[in-house]
Amino acid sequence: MFKLLCLLGLKIKYTNHNLKPSTRFPMAQFLFTRSNFIIKNILKLIIMMKSKMLVFGMASVLFLASCSKKETTETTATTDSATAVQPAATDSITKATPTAAGDTSENALDWAGTYETTVPCADCPGIKTSLTLNDDKTFSISEEYLDRNSKNQDKGSFTWDATGSIITLKGKSANYKYKVGENMLIQLDMEGKEIDGPNKDLYVFKKK
Repeated sequence: MFKLLCLLGLKIKYTNHNLKPSTRFPMAQFLFTRSNFIIKNILKLIIMMKSKMLVFGMASVLFLASCSKKETTETTATTDSATAVQPAATDSITKATPTAAGDTSENALDWAGTYETTVPCADCPGIKTSLTLNDDKTFSISEEYLDRNSKNQDKGSFTWDATGSIITLKGKSANYKYKVGENMLIQLDMEGKEIDGPNKDLYVFKKK
């Protein structure tokens, strides 16, 4: 009987020793399986979050680059538009003045010669005027009043102002002032200012 009990005890011990973990520790197996499931889901979530962050980052970079390019284009377009619509200087005196340092109309331009234009007239279509400047600072002027069969002629000398850009005629009747430019004269008022108004270009004499 003792031997039988011993053999039965050994068999039970051997059988218990070879039981699988799932049979011996069902709760541990459940926790292990559950832990694996949770870890896998966490890893998937991390990967998804990284992918979304990567996509969001790339989208942000593209958006910022697009905005920067658009802003640069708009700035360039605005600058180009401002340059395009900016009117050219209409001040004939400015255009007629030599720009090199130290140069004046008197010492830098070939001003001697004959200049012509038709200036406005209050009671006739215009006054056809021809003015000749000589190197010895003398002049001759002819003024023909159109449709009136009237013509005035005068001659005398002229002087330069301190800036070397404006001359004043000194004749019997002609006491005009002119701004001397490159192949042009601009008639001024008696105060030495440019004549303004819609007919201002008619006071510009062209050299023959």
